[in-house]
Amino acid sequence: MAPQLIALIIVTPFILIFIYAGYHEYRRYKTEGRATYGLMFDEETGTSHVTGIADHEDAYDPDDFDPSAYNDPDVKTSEDDETDATPERS
Repeated sequence: MAPQLIALIIVTPFILIFIYAGYHEYRRYKTEGRATYGLMFDEETGTSHVTGIADHEDAYDPDDFDPSAYNDPDVKTSEDDETDATPERS
């Protein structure tokens, strides 16, 4: 098999996905108009993702993010354990 054919077979799925995404965005642009995309932070999961941002919302600024302020519900600190463990009195 020719190396050009192998390269074409490998690159074809990426080209098709790019064309599909472009077509999808073009259809969205025709129906909804211009969109602003940006990075949004999900406080529940502690993750960020790229999404469309409404006009009244602010984009996520990585410089303002403090990772120590995120409270993971699955992780308990020793302070939480002390407040949860109250001795029973009879």
